[in-house]
Amino acid sequence: MSAVHAAREIRVVFSRLRRRLREVAGLDDLTPSQLAVLSRLDRGGPASMSDLAAAERVRPQSMAATLAAIEQHGFIERAPDPADGRRQLVSLTPAGTEAILGSRRQREEWMARSLTDDFTEDERQTILAALELMDRLVER
Repeated sequence: MSAVHAAREIRVVFSRLRRRLREVAGLDDLTPSQLAVLSRLDRGGPASMSDLAAAERVRPQSMAATLAAIEQHGFIERAPDPADGRRQLVSLTPAGTEAILGSRRQREEWMARSLTDDFTEDERQTILAALELMDRLVER
């Protein structure tokens, strides 16, 4: 198989998996960008809007719109940065934490159920081996 063909197949499969996980997530009214910000805040804790924009590789104006939409759901809050009163830190609210944890739980349960019901132990081991290679690809 050529590298070009492999690249195409990987892209297609991961796109389909990402769509399926979004369906299972239970947060249908949030965009992928909004979900990415919620995940980043969950993993990394409070951050400034400019730090979030840099991490997500978007302009501050785009991040401002993303945060405004998330804020309408009650999933984030803003507070003055104790180290620099001119900046605000964005953090998850309890509702935001529950939404992201519940979504993660739903996705993991769906995937575990699918892996148990539809794959043999050998196939699951093959998937894990392939994921190690995919992780190496991502690190390049």
